[in-house]
Amino acid sequence: MRYSSQMIIKNIRKEVFNKVQRLPISYFDKHPAGAIATRITNDPAALNELFTTVILGFMQSIIVMIFVIITMLKKNISLTLCMLVVMPLVIVGSIVFQKYARKIFREIRTKISNVNAFLSEHISGVKIIKAFDIKKQKIEKNKQVNSELRHSNQKIVYLFGIFRPLMEFVGNLALALLLYYGTKQFIAGSISIGLIFIFVKYMKMFFAPLVALAEQFNIFQSSMAAAEKIFGIIEDKPEPEPVNPKKLACPVMGRVEFKNVWFAYVKDTWVLKDVSFTIESGQDIAIVGATGAGKTSIINLLCGFYEYQKGSITIDGIELHDMKKEEYRKHIGMVLQDVFLMTGTIKDNIRLSNKDITDAQVKKIARFVQANVFIEKLQDGYEHKLSSGGHTLSSGERQLISFARALLNNPEILIMDEATANIDSETEKLIQDALFKLQQNRTSITIAHRLSTIQNADLIIVIHDGRIYETGNHFDLLSQRGLYYDLVQLQYTK
Repeated sequence: MRYSSQMIIKNIRKEVFNKVQRLPISYFDKHPAGAIATRITNDPAALNELFTTVILGFMQSIIVMIFVIITMLKKNISLTLCMLVVMPLVIVGSIVFQKYARKIFREIRTKISNVNAFLSEHISGVKIIKAFDIKKQKIEKNKQVNSELRHSNQKIVYLFGIFRPLMEFVGNLALALLLYYGTKQFIAGSISIGLIFIFVKYMKMFFAPLVALAEQFNIFQSSMAAAEKIFGIIEDKPEPEPVNPKKLACPVMGRVEFKNVWFAYVKDTWVLKDVSFTIESGQDIAIVGATGAGKTSIINLLCGFYEYQKGSITIDGIELHDMKKEEYRKHIGMVLQDVFLMTGTIKDNIRLSNKDITDAQVKKIARFVQANVFIEKLQDGYEHKLSSGGHTLSSGERQLISFARALLNNPEILIMDEATANIDSETEKLIQDALFKLQQNRTSITIAHRLSTIQNADLIIVIHDGRIYETGNHFDLLSQRGLYYDLVQLQYTK
């Protein structure tokens, strides 16, 4: 059973992690990483006792109780019924206990998630805590979340402090009834003293498993609360996929069209309002606007991270909803402002565990984006080990790695969301030529606050308050002296 339980828990963890990978991005907006990690690690571990202790113990207790009752009924029916008259108290007590215990154990699992979420967030954000000297406030907050978990655990202690003595009281009550009735029967000459003695032994054999069941019930309720949390994730709806998916024609041209698109993260709070534009195959376009205007939301929809509520988005004439996202995303390369690097070597972070990509290809693409300049200076070069986040590298170096991995599969559509925001002017000059070559013969979409990086774009889309405000190339928009002109003036007069 212990071997089987470990295999079951391993499979549960694997299944939960696999499901997490298929959940929509909106799920992660509402659930902290620490809470999700609890579902994958702590909650399956809570099921271990269920398989190794409760199941076997429960079976053993039930079998003993059944055989004891059968034996007692064969010996004397009236004495057996006298003992069983207290069973309604056991049943009612168990039902009431189950109701409260399940509620408390759910609360405990939630509080454990809160503690793990707090730790995950504040360990990741330790630089901010130190920089703003808010250690005392965070220590007090840590005390609070831990106190809430302790308080929930105390509730179950109090509940069992009532339930177990209640079961023992019921057992003693049954013993008293048995002795009272048995003594009367003995005086009347109906039974022998030996039979009474045997029934006392049987009664103890019957109630000992009952008390053990109460203990096992504790573990069972805890395991069920953990299982509810686990299956809550497993039963969550994954990213929607079409029933009869359509495939992009080969070769993929990369023509993108937004038509009357409306989108809201929260119902009826529109972030994009009736957005329409067309990006022709191989065109280099830029999207600009103030913070919160809706630029990144356009990218999120184009990558299929969120579902738009109205309108249509098509790639080469095929509706985005009609394509499998996994297949479609193979044709997209993304470079984000906040680069996430995983634990492993620089080489692994560039090829992202794709074993089909050779070391020679990794080095070739690194040279293409000028990332080899800093990689080859490192002691281990491409084998240099990175911790999660890659914080031993500068922001610009991490950005160059993200350029390399975005281009490795030669995507037909390239998306850059503030891609050069963390790159210094010298490094930016190094990759400008590479970017120019890279954008040839592929659709390129750039979001930028540094307007100097997009002056040569074929088309610039100015978005304001979720609507398209202006479109045109750099010189056309300057001549209109509209919002784009104001943005340029603000940036160059600082």
